[in-house]
Amino acid sequence: MLESAPISVPVSGKNAPTPLPPMGASPTVDSITADRAGVSSLPIVPTPHAASAVRNLLYIAQEPDQALVAYLKGLGWKVSAGTLATQANVLKTDTPVAGIVDMTSFSARELAALEPALRHQRAGWIALTDDNRLADPVVCHLIRHFCFDFVKGPFSNSTIGYLVDHAYGMVSLGDIDLAETPIVFGDEQMVGTCEAMQQLFRTIRKVANTDANVFITGESGTGKELTAVAIHERSPRRKGPFVAINCGAIDNQLIQSELFGYERGAFTGANQRKIGRVEEADGGTLFLDEIGDLPLDSQVHLLRFLEERKIDRLGGRDPVAVNVRIISATHIDLEAAMASGRFRTDLFHRLCVLRVDEPPLRMRGKDIEILALHVLHKFRSDGRRKIIGFAPSAIEAMYSYAWTGNVREMINRVRRAIVMAENKLITADDLGLGHCTGIESTTLAAARDAAEKRAIELTLLRHRHKLSEAAAELGISRVTLYRLMVQHGLRGASMGNGADAG
Repeated sequence: MLESAPISVPVSGKNAPTPLPPMGASPTVDSITADRAGVSSLPIVPTPHAASAVRNLLYIAQEPDQALVAYLKGLGWKVSAGTLATQANVLKTDTPVAGIVDMTSFSARELAALEPALRHQRAGWIALTDDNRLADPVVCHLIRHFCFDFVKGPFSNSTIGYLVDHAYGMVSLGDIDLAETPIVFGDEQMVGTCEAMQQLFRTIRKVANTDANVFITGESGTGKELTAVAIHERSPRRKGPFVAINCGAIDNQLIQSELFGYERGAFTGANQRKIGRVEEADGGTLFLDEIGDLPLDSQVHLLRFLEERKIDRLGGRDPVAVNVRIISATHIDLEAAMASGRFRTDLFHRLCVLRVDEPPLRMRGKDIEILALHVLHKFRSDGRRKIIGFAPSAIEAMYSYAWTGNVREMINRVRRAIVMAENKLITADDLGLGHCTGIESTTLAAARDAAEKRAIELTLLRHRHKLSEAAAELGISRVTLYRLMVQHGLRGASMGNGADAG
């Protein structure tokens, strides 16, 4: 019998982003049938890995099962078996390691001494245990916090092979995916592989090579300032200053002096000259965020500067020439603002020579998971517990959620989950998205039943319900196939379709 800890279900392959390594293979019908019917079967198909890659597996036990060792070696694992004292060097490398720890062969005190090894960042552990050990609080603590899954004896080699493959995939995913994730323009938060982001990156490269003003549009939290920085850093002005100002965060009475500066004595309290943000950006780039919130009177002054390329400090007499490129951004609909008279049309056309559209997070497909993993990698040190990834419920919730706050909201939710999570895998509830998932808890036995039934159904359909041919493809006897069909409620459908009952 096999039981799985609720926190240890690996991320399903369908949710894994394309550039990332595969998580693991599903159990074959043969291995499932072997467990249930006791018939000989072909070994489970392991996860495909690069031929040149060596997959290390550490098997910790007082007396390792040599049959299991031989089976795992046959699947391509480089197995190091024995006590931790004799095999500890395997954990000294920085490469992923799958691990099996036989908790039935150690005393409670010896198991407690294994905790530092179980904490290893690049090791994915599967525990072998029994009913007596599961009643031990020390064993339960180690399994819950440091193991991907556990198997309760008697142990099936194929089941263990399947689970260590998943554990290895998870620890590989934890760091390899982040190393291979595209990080654009030297800014680690501009991550993306979807077509919308690739189009954004192409647009950034094009507009960076010109000196025309750029207008960036997109919802709040999509990273408009990051895009502005990327354009500046790729432009001929990259050696000049990049100055950003949020037009919606400054009082209307102060925005003009903030933009254009003032001379000493221009008003009460002006004890010395102040250089405005526009002049401060001379030779570089000025980023005007939330330009839609700029008051109408300040819009007039900004339009005059764009036409003449000169500014007038408050209280000043002589215009000051400024050479600066303007990048502006807003989350509001400027066309509606222009129609209602809240934004000048002539200013819009001066600002929007080149337009860049930021895609919302909910439209970025697999990037949602890639970005979440990236944020986890960046901030995982915030938490006291070793967080290694996201549970399937969290993956489903992230794809289902609307992300109204976009990337900024993603960062905030993941950082909070890192601190608050009780287990090694972040769940939908940890993200505050429990309402966005329809995943129901299930046992591994139930999942195997469903996979077995589906495989039998498809094989019967391929062979037009001829039992002899279907059994031959499945690698089992007709008697076993017949028994499994009855068990799964498939016998009636087979007879109704004229199945070969002989």
